[in-house]
Amino acid sequence: MRTIATEEITRNIKEMCIEANHFLSADMERAMKCAAQTEEAPLGKQILGQLQDNLEIAGKDMIPICQDTGMTVVFLEIGQDIHIEGGSLAEAVNEGVRQGYTSGYLRKSVVGDPLIRENTKDNTPAVIHSEIVPGEQVKITVAPKGFGSENMSRVFMLKPADGVEGVKDAILTAVRDAGPNACPPMVVGVGIGGTFEKCALMAKHALTRSVDERSEVPYVRELEEEMLSRINKTGIGPGGLGGTTTALAVNIETYPTHIAGLPVAVNICCHVNRHAVRVL
Repeated sequence: MRTIATEEITRNIKEMCIEANHFLSADMERAMKCAAQTEEAPLGKQILGQLQDNLEIAGKDMIPICQDTGMTVVFLEIGQDIHIEGGSLAEAVNEGVRQGYTSGYLRKSVVGDPLIRENTKDNTPAVIHSEIVPGEQVKITVAPKGFGSENMSRVFMLKPADGVEGVKDAILTAVRDAGPNACPPMVVGVGIGGTFEKCALMAKHALTRSVDERSEVPYVRELEEEMLSRINKTGIGPGGLGGTTTALAVNIETYPTHIAGLPVAVNICCHVNRHAVRVL
């Protein structure tokens, strides 16, 4: 059985928090460059050019790519043949976030109570999702989530009779209601099935999938492509100022559900869609 120290997890999460907030992931960088070339509206093309300039300046001067450095969401896929030693795993994750946001001089955006609203001053606690999987590795995905786009996200508890057309309407409704507030061009994560909380978790996780990668399920892949095309025909455009690039990708995950329900969650992310992935 392989052993991993919590100190190693802390160190990696610290580095990943800084990395995700300063550098666009490779898939998002490719998508942004492609959008700048294919955008048809002159103003939309200008906005995409300005966003590219911002990303270059951020990387060169080591400043955050967005002023909202987000609430840190951490996905852990933990191999069942691993022993983690050195203390609490949750505490190790939060210590990594604490160190990353303080030593990286990242904005502290978390309040300790949703109503009292006193800042925790180190961006903890993180939102941690863990899963036990086969093997002896730990896959860590760190996704700082800004709330301009998070606030535009939705859960729809549809009826089974609403079918795929109801799902399509739900996705388009969420995007249209978001408009410029989600800092387009956006990435749209969608979860279909499961329960109220499961569909939301899938929608969040879908945002961490490379925007170059389509679903392996044929009908889901077709739905992703159709919805991306329809969203880009809404005319919202870069910065919400009009154009042919409202979304860079639509990523969909599905799960079995109850005979009486059709839960759908739409988790929208802005044009930076920050995420960093490491396997230990």
